Amino acid sequence: MGVRRTLNVDEVLARQDSGELKRRLRGRDLVGFGVGIIIGTGIFTLAGVEAKTHAGPAVTLSFVLGAVVAGLAALCYAELASSVPTAGSAYTYAFATLGEVFAWIIGWDLLLEFALGAAVVSRGWSGYLANLLGLSPAWFGEDAKVNVGAVLIIAVLTVVAVLGIKESAWLTNLLVCVKVAVCILVLAVGLFFVKGANLTPFIPPAQAPPGGSTVLEQPIVQAALGLEQSVYGIAGMITAAAVVFFAYTGFEALANLGEETLNPRKDLRVGILGALGVCALLYIGVSIVLTGMIPFTDIDTGAPLADAFDRVGQHWVGALISLGAVTGLTSVMMVELVTIGRIGYAMGRDGLLPKALGTAHPRWGTPHRMTIGGAVLIAVLAAFIPISELADMVSIGALSAMIIVAVAVPVLRRRRPDLDRPFSVPFSPVVPVLAALACLYLMLNLNVLTWIRFAAWLVIGLVIYFAYGRRHSRFAPGADVSPKRTD
Repeated sequence: MGVRRTLNVDEVLARQDSGELKRRLRGRDLVGFGVGIIIGTGIFTLAGVEAKTHAGPAVTLSFVLGAVVAGLAALCYAELASSVPTAGSAYTYAFATLGEVFAWIIGWDLLLEFALGAAVVSRGWSGYLANLLGLSPAWFGEDAKVNVGAVLIIAVLTVVAVLGIKESAWLTNLLVCVKVAVCILVLAVGLFFVKGANLTPFIPPAQAPPGGSTVLEQPIVQAALGLEQSVYGIAGMITAAAVVFFAYTGFEALANLGEETLNPRKDLRVGILGALGVCALLYIGVSIVLTGMIPFTDIDTGAPLADAFDRVGQHWVGALISLGAVTGLTSVMMVELVTIGRIGYAMGRDGLLPKALGTAHPRWGTPHRMTIGGAVLIAVLAAFIPISELADMVSIGALSAMIIVAVAVPVLRRRRPDLDRPFSVPFSPVVPVLAALACLYLMLNLNVLTWIRFAAWLVIGLVIYFAYGRRHSRFAPGADVSPKRTD
């Protein structure tokens, strides 16, 4: 059926000179994009949610574990991104190593990851805006039946994403400066209000989940082994790590900007590894401060950091945090919208999605059709689906993508040992194998319902692939998927 047909790496490299996408990004822009997408809901919302529901103060260890797994995966991304810079990132790597059907699966997963990620962040943005300005909970925040605030911010950012990559980078860098300053403020002021009693016990004893949760809400590894459902303890800490891994997703988005970077062979690896390291330190520090300021059972899941400072009488800090969260989460959505456009562009260019999506606007040099189409989907999801249900799906999509990227590293080394690699994963294939196994283990700690939803997404994707993508692929007999520039 041709599902194992692969792209030629030399052809992928030659695409960089097509001129469809504009090379306008420098190293500092990539760092801004990296920090811009990584620091977001994870630090402003998920840290509090997972501390209260799964891990207690041990959510700090959850962030450490997530950072280790993300670091292993980042090494694999850094090698492939610097060696084969392309708009499709993991999708193209899979196409060049494992075959077309794997490329489709990974591209489909990436669209899931970034679409749901933007939806999660837009809902968090709406909640912090309501906290900052005292807006009606009927239209803003997690209690709204239709989250109007989330829909509005997606609409505004879509316009910026379509107008140009440099405009998107300028806005992102500005917002990043604000939210990093807020994170430093949280650490500097919050340390004075940390109480040792709030951090004891650091790993709360395991207990039955409140509210009589069903087997569908149990981590799949517990369900498979017939273990009793529980929260907190070591199992709760690992479950939280699987969820807060979402907080580290985004560094892989930089790999999608290879065709728009002036010096991709150098700047991509610096952006990926550097941004991840900085963000990991900030996450760990802020999670310690948050759980040390107030008992984890009292954490507000809507705006955890702002509420924590309000509870200790530092209302001015709470207001600044809400402002920082609003600006910081805006940068995350900005990068996610940009990334969705590039993934869909690469898939359309190869014929796996309609070829109209594989075109760039002649004036703005952006994949405008895919960006707008993705934004519509994101807005619908953000309007109706709660953060907790969306975040788990983002994590499983990101982890599955990282497994394939880790596998692609030793496969490409074997197939193309002559390929120039500005950065190489140390101790390959040991490190890529460890990265794949670590990602798989975190996936197994997500709940059964998340796996069912993920399986349904994959089935839908495979139906689309066999009904459309395989027959319209650039490798299908007689197929014409040459991208055409359109107004």
